[in-house]
Amino acid sequence: MTAIPPPFRADGRVAAITGGARGIGLAAGALLVTMGARVVLMDRDVAAAVDAAAGIGEGARGIGLDVTDEASVVAAFRSVMETEGRLDILVNNAGRAIRRASLDLDLADWDAVVAVNMTGAFLCARAAAAAMIAGGRGGSIVNTASIMGLSGGGLYPNISYQTTKGAIVNMTRALGVEWAGHGIRVNAVAPTWTRTGFIGELEQNPELMERIRAVTPLGRLAEPEEVAYAIAFLASPAAAMITGTTLAVDGGFLAQ
Repeated sequence: MTAIPPPFRADGRVAAITGGARGIGLAAGALLVTMGARVVLMDRDVAAAVDAAAGIGEGARGIGLDVTDEASVVAAFRSVMETEGRLDILVNNAGRAIRRASLDLDLADWDAVVAVNMTGAFLCARAAAAAMIAGGRGGSIVNTASIMGLSGGGLYPNISYQTTKGAIVNMTRALGVEWAGHGIRVNAVAPTWTRTGFIGELEQNPELMERIRAVTPLGRLAEPEEVAYAIAFLASPAAAMITGTTLAVDGGFLAQ
């Protein structure tokens, strides 16, 4: 009988996390460290990434990464391989939102969101997969999608975000199929509104917060650690037979 590794451990594995200096990315990094992984927090804000890694403690470090710049992506993943010697997990988490009505959204703002949420996610997935294939051990990629990538019903205009997160859902399917033969699993999480700085401006609107709770069967926002649990599961040996899927972490929003 084939030996089954401890299902929720990541001992000896190396994880790279984009958008890792705060929010869901940082929560995922902290959890993966407790699971035994060595973690590289990647963020455009280099100082924040370094400070965040120091806060996690041993087993983590922070480096700079601009996901919209192909050269920066190549350099960051090369750095991981040169320093850590391997890459087993990518949490593809960097994201951007410009919440504006479609008729008021100019092309530059559309392009800015696409560059981070869609093109940047592809560039990082491609770089990570190349490293995993070169290492010959396979690996796991977990993309951060959104409930807005699976539903057109937002509470405010957010067309570029919704479109790009829908693209992440299908990119996850496509890459999961394409890279399965290399032993690389590709999955995604689709969080609901999560209590991080990413939605900070929304929390200044009590009426909107009440509407969010009203449309969520569990009646509250998610905590970043709750999304991190789902990411860690998909990245772990416990999800060894799961690829190409998107796991909603949404308090029941999409079940309605």
